[in-house]
Amino acid sequence: MSVSGKRVFITGGSHGIGAATAVAFGREGCKVGVNCHKNPEGAEATVAAVKEAGGDGAVYQGDVASSAECERMISEFIEHFGGIDVLINNAGGALKIPRGHFEDMPLEYWNYQVDLNLNAAAYTSRIAVKWMKEHGVRGKIINVASIHGLVTWVKRKLIPYMPGKAGLIMFTKGLAVEVAQYGINVNCIAPGLIMTKLADRYSPEDLAAFQRKIPLGRPGKVEDITPLMLFLADEEKSSFITGQTFVVDGGQSIDGGIDSMLEAYEK
Repeated sequence: MSVSGKRVFITGGSHGIGAATAVAFGREGCKVGVNCHKNPEGAEATVAAVKEAGGDGAVYQGDVASSAECERMISEFIEHFGGIDVLINNAGGALKIPRGHFEDMPLEYWNYQVDLNLNAAAYTSRIAVKWMKEHGVRGKIINVASIHGLVTWVKRKLIPYMPGKAGLIMFTKGLAVEVAQYGINVNCIAPGLIMTKLADRYSPEDLAAFQRKIPLGRPGKVEDITPLMLFLADEEKSSFITGQTFVVDGGQSIDGGIDSMLEAYEK
């Protein structure tokens, strides 16, 4: 693959998809920046795995929902490794969902969720794009959205997670058009149910209900995501692909959509 030795910055790299992606790039001899917010131990473990796989890496701790923190971390990464070739905006989530209905939702929660799931990608991308353009680097930006940027999930009350991820998909398209003239590719991955430690929040009954609505008959694994990450970062194999969103969900959003989400939470 034409990703060997690339300088790759990954947000949300202390566990799950981000950690697996970091190690996958490590196997290609890449220099990987692993961002974390509240789990430095996990990020350090990821970096150790990257180095064991044959790459190099460093931890960059900070909240990607803060534009100042994003500028600091990307700038430090560029200074340390001499530049940036690939930016992966993987951080996001909606774990601590407040009780009550939409009208009861604290505005602070809404604002932070939009910052985390949409604005963070803009905060990091503006620094990376600026450097890529100034140095003539035909870089790659990969955003990680969710199938819930495409289909809703009423029972989990994922407002504002859903519009944040939907906005990330449209941000991908808009940025791709603007930077295409510089040879920079911008694409997006929208995973469905992927079995990481975050799946521990679901009961066995919930997971069984999800699985019944996945046409391929199983939940996803991080190994279902990482090959696509490498492909989209490859300067040759994906050079003519930009502005696209790749859904990786076993068919869940095609065959289930809203109904599958509702059924999973009916008791």
